[in-house]
Amino acid sequence: EHHRADHHPHRVAVDDGDQTAHGRVEQAGIDHHAEIEDGEHDHHAGGRDLLHALEHHGAEVEAVAGQQAEDADAQFVLQVQGLNKTYRSGRGLFSRGREVVAAHEVGFELRRGETLGLVGESGSGKSSVGRCLVGLAPFDSGRILFKGRDITAMRAADVARLGLVRSFQISAVFPHLTVLENVRVALQRHQGTSFHFWKAESSLHALHERATALIEAVNLTPWTGHTAAELPYGRKRALEIATTLALDPEVMLLDEPLAGMGHEDIERTAALIKRVAADRTILMVEHNLSVVADLSDRITVLARGEILAEGTYAEVSRDARVMEAYMGTGHA
Repeated sequence: EHHRADHHPHRVAVDDGDQTAHGRVEQAGIDHHAEIEDGEHDHHAGGRDLLHALEHHGAEVEAVAGQQAEDADAQFVLQVQGLNKTYRSGRGLFSRGREVVAAHEVGFELRRGETLGLVGESGSGKSSVGRCLVGLAPFDSGRILFKGRDITAMRAADVARLGLVRSFQISAVFPHLTVLENVRVALQRHQGTSFHFWKAESSLHALHERATALIEAVNLTPWTGHTAAELPYGRKRALEIATTLALDPEVMLLDEPLAGMGHEDIERTAALIKRVAADRTILMVEHNLSVVADLSDRITVLARGEILAEGTYAEVSRDARVMEAYMGTGHA
């Protein structure tokens, strides 16, 4: 046995060498595997960091885009989207009756602080659109947003309370009350004291200063003690504007404020509207394109219930479609 062991000394050495070599190989493999795992870990960590960075950047981009959208919406105090209105009459059992399209996919936006003229000939649908905006007339489809709030289904009184007021709608003029009394009644409505009729007249003196200021603003001071019935037509319109202003509206919708006036009254009332519009937002419905030229920042022209053109007076007055619509009327 001793001889056999001595006879193969190289086998033991080789075996020891194999184990040593194998150990070195295994260790090298372990180290290499560890390096790979470390590399993969670093790679995954880097990927996660990149993913997080992209997600954070995406969130920032969405936030910026959202803020820009909010800012864009904030500048529009009134937005009309796809408004449709059709009048139907004479419908019977065997007849479809007659249909008149007052508005077809009408859409426009009113920026805060601007005066927008909504202009069109008789039958263009401009007054119908105006009535729809303030809740006085139902419409078939579309949306109306006031300061970002959907007011599509709101009643006229609720719309007015929000600050969208149509002149000659709530600003009722009482013919047998004086100019001062008419404005004071409007101020009572705004302050919610309309039904305090049991209180002494002296309780209304608190409104006197504000009423006087409004009367002065519309150049009616010499007429303060006159009844509304005594006022010339143009002055009565000025009183209606004063009673509208008493409601402190955020947006005033003036529905053909210059209709039926003579040249002198038109100039006086136009000057009044321009002065009132200096620090307010106004939508003016009017049939005479040239009249709104100096009053409006932008003009939207309607014809047969559809928007024909939009832009400044210089732009829309040169539009071939507008020229054709107003051909022979002398307004364009």
